[in-house]
Amino acid sequence: MMTDCLIVSAAAAEFAAEISRVADTPVSVNACTSEEEAVENYSGQRILFGNPAMIAAILPEMPEVGWVQSTWAGVTPLTTLDRRDYTLTGVKDVFGPQISEYVMGYLLAHELKVHERMDHQRQGNWFDAPSGAMHGKRLGIMGTGSIGAHIAQTAGVFGINVVGLNLSGGSSASFDEVMPVTGLHEFLGGLDYLVSSLPQTRSTENLLDEAALRKLPAHAYFINVGRGNVVDDEALVDALQNGELAGAALDVFEEEPIPQVSALWHAPNLSITAHIAAISHPSLIAPIFVDNYQRYHTGQPLKYVIDFDKGY
Repeated sequence: MMTDCLIVSAAAAEFAAEISRVADTPVSVNACTSEEEAVENYSGQRILFGNPAMIAAILPEMPEVGWVQSTWAGVTPLTTLDRRDYTLTGVKDVFGPQISEYVMGYLLAHELKVHERMDHQRQGNWFDAPSGAMHGKRLGIMGTGSIGAHIAQTAGVFGINVVGLNLSGGSSASFDEVMPVTGLHEFLGGLDYLVSSLPQTRSTENLLDEAALRKLPAHAYFINVGRGNVVDDEALVDALQNGELAGAALDVFEEEPIPQVSALWHAPNLSITAHIAAISHPSLIAPIFVDNYQRYHTGQPLKYVIDFDKGY
């Protein structure tokens, strides 16, 4: 029997197994772990499920596709293609816990001086400088969607005051206040911590440029779990080198992996992680696909449809 869906992912077998486990009725899929395997197995299937970068590379060769379900929160590889004659759906409400743990982990490490204490320990120094505290600090979150809201909710447990930034400045749950992006510089002033959970769109390009970064207090700590296009890397490195920013943790970059010649590798007080703040575990993503698969075959509206113009 011909399948009506190709899974295109290095973890295709794991996704297929999880789909089979959670689906009430059989879901017809063909697991492909490479672009080449997907092209070889393509026979007019209408549905693709998987890694958006891999799918973007082969979509032009698959004219019958009418729906693509991404396994990532970010779908830039597909929204930047010329082709838009299909429905693209993303994932929401699953990455908040992972990313919140990442953010709180780095904020705690910053306040507890974890890296500094480890440096002194390796040198055999008795380092007794007091730790800081998160309680009562002010956290700015760029992006008030599901991920930003979860970070805000978690931060509230630590007694942190949370202000959000979005396009309209409209209020959002879990935030003490929300400001519009037109007030970016005002938003940045007075922050102790800044987190970006913004998607990659034309409107988010280099929002944190040199002028914006200079609005942050010198003691502020920056974390980027959104997309790398939001921050000017050169300006960020300069701010760290000049003591205009206390530190930063970056999980996302415009070019991944980061080139060996990048100044980011050697910037002071900068922690780099390899886009691992939230992993698309099959147990998280498969239920979203199964729900949408059933909706697709019963003519119901799909969840988490991406607006190609907005990019999210």
